[in-house]
Amino acid sequence: MVASALAPVALGFFGLGTGYFIIGGTNLFGFPEKGETTRQTLGSWGIWMPGFLQFVTGILLWGGLTWFDAFRDDHLLYMAALAFTAYGVHWFVLGWKMYKGFDPRPDAWMAIAFLLLSVLGTVNFYLGGVLPVAVLFFGLTLVYLSEIWARFTGSETGEKSVALFQVLTGIWLMYLTYAVTLDIGLGWALPK
Repeated sequence: MVASALAPVALGFFGLGTGYFIIGGTNLFGFPEKGETTRQTLGSWGIWMPGFLQFVTGILLWGGLTWFDAFRDDHLLYMAALAFTAYGVHWFVLGWKMYKGFDPRPDAWMAIAFLLLSVLGTVNFYLGGVLPVAVLFFGLTLVYLSEIWARFTGSETGEKSVALFQVLTGIWLMYLTYAVTLDIGLGWALPK
C-alpha cells in the first residue's frame, strides 16, 4: 500500500467552519431572530455541516490510518481522526437537539469532555510542531470553556462568548481550509 499525503482534513475544517459561522453568527448578531423555524434551520445545518462532514473526515482518517496504512508517516493524524470523529458525532447530537428544541443545560457536562479533548489537541499539535492546528484547538478550548460557563449559569454573556469564539474559530477554520487546499492543489506552502 502506498502512503498518501492527501488526508481529507479540509473537508472537516470547512464543515466545522461553516457550522460555526451559521450557528455562532446567528447567536452573536441575533440575525435571523430566534423562533421555531430558525431553530430547526440551525439544527439542520448543525447535523449536516459540522456533524456529517467532520464525521466523514474522521472515518476516512481512521480508515487511512488503520485499514489502508495510507497515512502511516503522519502520527498526528491519529489525534485528527479522534477529534473529527468525536466532534462529528457531537454535532449530530447538538444539531438534533437544536432542531427539536431540547434543553441545552446538560451540554455543560458534555462541554467538560470536549474541553479536555480540545486541550489534548492543542498539546498534541503544539508539541508536534503544527502551530496553526494547535491554534485551532486552542480556539475550540475557548469555545468549550465558554460553553461550560454559559450552560451552568444560563448567562447571556456566556452565550455571547460561545458565539464569539465560534465565529473567531470559524474564521481560522476557513484559513486552514484555504491553506490545505492551496497547498495540495497548487503546491503553495501556507502554514498549516
